[in-house]
Amino acid sequence: MPRKLLALITSVWLIAAAAFLARVTFFWDQQRKIPHNILATVPFEQEVGNIASAIAQGQGFSNVFRQPTGPTAWLAPIYPTLLAAIFRIFGTFTYSSFFAAVILNCIFSAAATVPLFFAARRIGGIAVAALSAWLWALYPNAVMLPFEWIWDTSLSAFLAAAILWATLELTESTKPLDWIAYGILWGVALLTNPALGIFLPFLLLWLAVRRISSGTRVSIKFPLLTLAVTFLCCVPWTIRNYTQFHRLIPIRGNFPFELWLGNNDIFDEHAVGGIQRITRFGEARLYAQLGETAFMDRKRGLAWNFINTHRSLELQLIKRRMTATWLGTESPWRDFRSTDSALIRIIFIGNAIVALGTLSGLVLLFLRRNPYAIPLALIPLLFPVVYYITHTSLRYRHPMDPTLLLLTAVAFASLFGARKI
Repeated sequence: MPRKLLALITSVWLIAAAAFLARVTFFWDQQRKIPHNILATVPFEQEVGNIASAIAQGQGFSNVFRQPTGPTAWLAPIYPTLLAAIFRIFGTFTYSSFFAAVILNCIFSAAATVPLFFAARRIGGIAVAALSAWLWALYPNAVMLPFEWIWDTSLSAFLAAAILWATLELTESTKPLDWIAYGILWGVALLTNPALGIFLPFLLLWLAVRRISSGTRVSIKFPLLTLAVTFLCCVPWTIRNYTQFHRLIPIRGNFPFELWLGNNDIFDEHAVGGIQRITRFGEARLYAQLGETAFMDRKRGLAWNFINTHRSLELQLIKRRMTATWLGTESPWRDFRSTDSALIRIIFIGNAIVALGTLSGLVLLFLRRNPYAIPLALIPLLFPVVYYITHTSLRYRHPMDPTLLLLTAVAFASLFGARKI
């Protein structure tokens, strides 16, 4: 292959531009098919849109169900605040705001190409880096989600990729400012999507062990510095939550509700007198009656009672959620055969390839004793755990998709005999 062409197709900036173009093209195609008055309202009819609306109207971080119910700790603050800024500039619940929010999501998603590329280059060379980035640029889930969900999903994917890259780079850093910046990055990530925090202690532990094994002085000092900076980033919002709700709520407090959504009598076909369906109206009314803390306490009690009294069923539900997390639905083969949509079938095939590629890539890294195999394994092993016990969808797992595609690229590169350059 000519060098100029090789340099072109392995250019991270070209791939990032292609990623942005793919996402914007999908958005442009979809928005032509949907009335703009629908796009101006329906995508915002969820917790992020409701809280952003309250912020834009000067009511603060509140009104999670678009009712005057007061302050909330339902979500982490960063993405609703970004959306509130869009509302203030382009109007609340307008097509212009929807347009701006989708473009912002497209930017975040395309930007993930850059840290993914450099992390992959460190792990497997330029061939793996370029392949990882191109897979991310054209991956159907990543192309669709910036339009499909006005949520922190695309931003979380970018932050997860940035954390992976920064973690790998820090193995050789002895500069305190690098570790402080790493702590700030973690602080931003947690204030965007606290679910990312599940692998924070493990990545810091891995960094500490790496430094000890390499004989680096002050091995523990820098990881502890990162941890301290991360903690300081999260303290102001946690204090805000304590002031409002008089209990410790680190960043976000909706876990009991999410746990109950995936663990209730609807899943027990033999339940007598249990709930038959869950409606937004019903939950909003109960929330308004009880207030947020009592509402969460009730959901926590109901969820744990269901789990403790349905042990066998709970294991089945976990198995179904694991399947849905990795393959898209609880019955992927049946759903693949029953759908008439070519796009849906492509998504199913892509999910299966990525699941197999992730496993194969990890096996190859460990067999080759790649020094970065452990952090690559931690992300797919740990991140989905919370969704195995609550409820899941492809958008929930999306923050780890860049890592999964990197591992898939490792598998493909090995299959086709690509050498590390």
